[in-house]
Amino acid sequence: MSDPWVDEMRQAIELAYLGPRSENPRVGCVIVDSSGAVVGQGSHQGAGTAHAEVVALDQAGDRAKGATAVVTLEPCRHTGRTGPCTEALLAAGIARVVYAQGDPTKTASGGATVLREAGIEVIAGVGADQALPINTAWTHVQVTGRPYVVLKLAQTLDGRVADSGGGPTAITGPAARRLTHALRAESDAVLVGTSTALVDDPALTVREIGVERQPLRVVMGERDLPTGLRVFDDAAQTLVIRDRRPLTALGLLSDAGVQQVLIEGGPRLAAAFLEAALVDEVVWFLAPTLLGGGPVSIPELGVPIAVDVTAVTRIGNDVMVRGRVAFAS
Repeated sequence: MSDPWVDEMRQAIELAYLGPRSENPRVGCVIVDSSGAVVGQGSHQGAGTAHAEVVALDQAGDRAKGATAVVTLEPCRHTGRTGPCTEALLAAGIARVVYAQGDPTKTASGGATVLREAGIEVIAGVGADQALPINTAWTHVQVTGRPYVVLKLAQTLDGRVADSGGGPTAITGPAARRLTHALRAESDAVLVGTSTALVDDPALTVREIGVERQPLRVVMGERDLPTGLRVFDDAAQTLVIRDRRPLTALGLLSDAGVQQVLIEGGPRLAAAFLEAALVDEVVWFLAPTLLGGGPVSIPELGVPIAVDVTAVTRIGNDVMVRGRVAFAS
């Protein structure tokens, strides 16, 4: 027999993923009556739209009275572009609220307390481990005040990112390159250094899968760039940051509404963000090739940096290692 509300939370999580990534979190909600039947369900569809709880309550109608609301994120207690979800739940006569992740924001958190003080039973933390990945970047921004940074690099077995000629070199195979496009699609911005922009002339757009919007292309560094580079075409917006300081760059990206940034190169840019302790996750592709020369993936770092590996996956004929960066405190 499964734990109480786990199955319903799983449904709410599936609903949450139907919502778009935006400045607001993705949230799913189901309303369950006293017989255990789902009588309402909803997901948040982006900033300015009704919250998931309100959508689900509207669908449930009078059947919400005495029911349980199962929601992926603690109901908000503040008024923004829409009213507080706590008030909507109370007005509908909800008897119990079950949620997974607590709200990390100063303005909207505390909804659970409001509900408890009004006599509503509140159960927190159900399915939290499964719900947290829904809004990894959004949560990170609320807690740290800066975008979530993913560093992606591809190297040969001997640690090279290009051949000894220093020019563009295809390291990984088609499957890994398709996954790179998926990583871009998950991000609000794709960042490279000026050397990568000049040598590789990347487009930095999502081309292997369909997307509603292209990520912001960002080139960082102090070198002048010719306007004929592909990164300056009209396929997507481009931001040039004429600065070499990672924290300055992240501040500008935060001001631009970026919640997740994907760093794609080169080695010196990667090292700069790593040494500044501003990388949150790494996605490392290892290709079964030996070049015997050429630039290495990461120049010498001041101190070793540990990675908590979350996945090791074969992608075509390449291997992907993914993990969270664990900086010493």
